[in-house]
Amino acid sequence: MAVMKEVEDKASFLGIDLLTVDLDSIHLPPGEDCGTISDDEQVLQEENLESDTGFGNIIVVDNTPVVTKEKFAKLEGVLRKVFSKVCAIKDDGFWMPVDPVTEKTVGYCFVEYNTPQEAELAKENAQGHKLDRSHTFIVNMFDDFDRFMRVPDEWAPPPNKEYAPGENLQQWLTDAKARDQFVIHASSDTEVLWNDARHLKPDSVYKRAFWTESFVQWSPLGTYLATVHRQGAAVWGGATTFNCLKRYAHSQVKLIDFSPGEKYLATYSSHEPSNPLDANRIVINIFDVRTGKVMRGFKGTVDDFAIGGTRGVSGVSWPVFKWSGGREDKYFARMGKNILSVYETETFSLIGKKSLKVENITDFSWSPTDPIISLFVPETGGGNQPARVCLVSIPSKEELKQKKLLSVGDCKMYWQSNGDYLAVNVDRYTKTKKSTYTGFELFRIKERDIPIEVLELENKNDKVIAFAWEPKGHRFAVIHGDNPKPDISIYSMRTAQNTDRVSKLTTLKGKQANALFWSPAGRFIVFAGLRGFSGPLEFYNVDELEIMASTSDHLMATDVEWDPSGRYVATAVSSVDEMENGFNIWSFTGKHLYRILKDHLFQFLWRPRPPSFLTPEKEEEIAKNLKKYSKKYEAEDQDISLLLIEQERERRSVLKEDWDKWGNEWKVLHEEEKLERMILRDGEASDEEEDIEVEEVVYVTNRSFTFSGAL
Repeated sequence: MAVMKEVEDKASFLGIDLLTVDLDSIHLPPGEDCGTISDDEQVLQEENLESDTGFGNIIVVDNTPVVTKEKFAKLEGVLRKVFSKVCAIKDDGFWMPVDPVTEKTVGYCFVEYNTPQEAELAKENAQGHKLDRSHTFIVNMFDDFDRFMRVPDEWAPPPNKEYAPGENLQQWLTDAKARDQFVIHASSDTEVLWNDARHLKPDSVYKRAFWTESFVQWSPLGTYLATVHRQGAAVWGGATTFNCLKRYAHSQVKLIDFSPGEKYLATYSSHEPSNPLDANRIVINIFDVRTGKVMRGFKGTVDDFAIGGTRGVSGVSWPVFKWSGGREDKYFARMGKNILSVYETETFSLIGKKSLKVENITDFSWSPTDPIISLFVPETGGGNQPARVCLVSIPSKEELKQKKLLSVGDCKMYWQSNGDYLAVNVDRYTKTKKSTYTGFELFRIKERDIPIEVLELENKNDKVIAFAWEPKGHRFAVIHGDNPKPDISIYSMRTAQNTDRVSKLTTLKGKQANALFWSPAGRFIVFAGLRGFSGPLEFYNVDELEIMASTSDHLMATDVEWDPSGRYVATAVSSVDEMENGFNIWSFTGKHLYRILKDHLFQFLWRPRPPSFLTPEKEEEIAKNLKKYSKKYEAEDQDISLLLIEQERERRSVLKEDWDKWGNEWKVLHEEEKLERMILRDGEASDEEEDIEVEEVVYVTNRSFTFSGAL
């Protein structure tokens, strides 16, 4: 067979006797390198120096049963069935050596697939597979033998390294100017910059070409910048150098997701099968961010990971696993068919060793602060079983609250950032079932027995275009109505008397907006018409219920993002639109500060900040005494304003000097050519033309009129 010939040639090249070699003696436990030198941490295998051997699609399976030739066909059938579950085995791609003396198999076999990716997937799926009590598979890539054979026979302890303190990964938070950073990914370049708004320009921190192969992503607390490559993902950090801190091997990774506390990183890849009738194979790994160790791996098909929700990349709604709120990173969960699987990170196993059975579950979400899950179950049995929204406490799996809903067409759940409220946007069918109307079920999570209020829009037929809670606040905004000019309503979960009752604050009629962006500090909100909507930007003060600024300077904006402090807003035109790619920076009141054009801009991302260590009481005290604290910064702003004025004065002075110099040069040239002009005009002084007679003739309807006069 073809695989037999190729394997024998390769083994001969390596000096391996396939019938006598003891695979156990050279097998490496997963994750060990036996002292071999790792690649440069600065680059995630950007330069692969290993030559392509052509054997990357072959795996070696050790610890298979040793049988006589009478049982050979049966064993081969069993092994083929096991190793073809993941991907189809290549034609003539299975070989199980036989000892010519004993005429028995030698305890291992070779399996060849169509691509190296399929072989890698088969290895991951079959590693540790128990065929029976006595036979647990140990699987390696055939190309790994090169590395295995270089392992020294005698173990030598690695040399001790002197402790070198690592770089302070939070040093950027100590910026003397209290600036924020952002990253832009444009064309082949990725650059981290300071937002130096007082100098009306960005200040470069670090720039690198081909830093990522697809996209970059900040970790939730801003500690790391993650990049994505064909070989896996990597995280980078530091004040100015952005060294590679750790890398995570995952072939053909497409998506990544951090846990809220940055302890774990989930990576996702999908592999197209060789057989078109088979489903894409999905691999999701969860790494420990600091150590790079795989804590748990999940494998399956698209259908296994695409229960409920809208299917995104490769048919899967990302993230598949959703993390519980807070920085503890204690739990994560995903939906399956009629189940909700909740895992705890102490052992990375199911809570209670079993999933929560929820018939027909289609959506769920975590409270941002507490171990509480809200889940939605649609109507079943032709309407006999109403839809419902449930609140479930973890890890007890106790149901805290349930709300039954009738005639539901669609349902969306929105948590407030402090976990105080949950808004459930419900689209209900009318009696005729020909149309829907919208309402909200508002849960007060922190109050006794979790009371629920019902809110209906004034016009029940209005479609809800966007919804957003005020961060750390009690207000929310809704865009509702019909395009191109829907209405925007703002509500509060409190009345004017501060009682717990929802009330409407205002409705703004006919706004060209399809997106809402609250300031992270609350109080201010931006209404935007993005992408095809091409509406203006409006900066709104919710405390005063007034528009602070309205601008149409960035009509083609595709993205709007507040900086973590709530002082500045960035609007960007990404490469989705080919015109005027770049970004603008605005103050929170809507004043335009500066614009930067960048061809093929793919991403603009503010660097997140970790939560403040100040207590609410301390923050309240600072707010009350803000004038006292702000004097220092007002003086700095005044100095910078004077500096900018002086720089503008100098710029204008240079322009005036250039203009005067240019004018004087032409005056000298004009004087030098005076004699030549007189010669050309027969001695007339052409520079003194006051006494020249000019005759002008105007023809009107075949009659001529002559005008003469001195100019």
